Amino acid sequence: MFYLLYLQFADLAQDYPLLNLLQYQTVRVGLALFTGLIVAIALGSRFIDWMRAKQGRGQPIRKDGPESHLLNKQGTPTMGGLMILAGVFAGTLLWADLTNPFVWVALLVTGGYGLLGFLDDYDKVTKQHHAGLTGKQKLAAQFALAIVASALLIWLSTPSPTSPGLETSIAFPFFKEVLLNLGWFYVAFAAFTIVGFSNAVNLTDGLDGLAIVPVMMAAAAFGVISYLVGNFVFSEYLQVHHAPGAGELAIFCAAIIGGGVGFLWYNAPPAKIFMGDTGSLALGGALGTVAVSTKHELVLGIIGGLFVIEAASVMIQVAYFKATGKRIFLMAPIHHHFEKLGWAESTVVIRFWIVAAMLALIGLSTLKLR
Repeated sequence: MFYLLYLQFADLAQDYPLLNLLQYQTVRVGLALFTGLIVAIALGSRFIDWMRAKQGRGQPIRKDGPESHLLNKQGTPTMGGLMILAGVFAGTLLWADLTNPFVWVALLVTGGYGLLGFLDDYDKVTKQHHAGLTGKQKLAAQFALAIVASALLIWLSTPSPTSPGLETSIAFPFFKEVLLNLGWFYVAFAAFTIVGFSNAVNLTDGLDGLAIVPVMMAAAAFGVISYLVGNFVFSEYLQVHHAPGAGELAIFCAAIIGGGVGFLWYNAPPAKIFMGDTGSLALGGALGTVAVSTKHELVLGIIGGLFVIEAASVMIQVAYFKATGKRIFLMAPIHHHFEKLGWAESTVVIRFWIVAAMLALIGLSTLKLR
């Protein structure tokens, strides 16, 4: 909003030179992060008190989960993702270029998945069971929205002058010119990326602070990627595929970090509130959308490798159990396996953060190692 106002009243910048700072994406990145942080923290205490009063017994806890969860987490309110999303939307709408289609598609997926997660959380809390919406219901809604978003990204994208057909192609990390053009089949690939990562983040959200910090790390990495691939000069220097217009997503990623930090203020152990599916589905979908927009879908699997591992552990556990009647892990997702081995919750969380940070750095290195 403020960027559009700056363009509308650009003549005032001659008398007030500080207004010229709004034309720089890097400045608006900082402002979006700060805005998201302030909004999330400001909502915190009152929102938690309100949710505690509304939800009564709070989020139901899995009966087959670690025993400590039944003792320490029972009754904690959920839907804290609403705090994060408030920060994300405030930071983005105030400081991003609202004429940019990438921004609106990212907000569409984030808001849509947030609404889906909210309905799931509401069902769990009101009926006091852990299931929520059925898997088929969630997947159908997720894929429908992801397909629409992917088609919009292709339709609204500005053709890249250096990489013809980039809009419907998969770019490969570590290679300069390799593109696999899928045509409109790319829609299915992009939708799978968005839905898959949304559910991977959702599966990871099981311990205090476990999901939100790696989400912020991934958002930081993709904020850098968005800025660089959206800038023709930097993309030429790094020899990465130029994605015109994608630079504005750096503001969106900064708002995710700000909202995430504000939420972590209350989610740090012992958590006063959980993000719930409202937050995890929305944030995973948001990162998947940014990866598709920047043509770094495969790099998402590296930067968000922790989420991939968590999701893979569930799939492996289910497949192996169906085939043999036995379990590979003591419990899935894999963070619960380490809890069952006797690791303290804080030990699991911090070590997983370290893994996430290393993977984010490896993913960023693909910008230069080509």
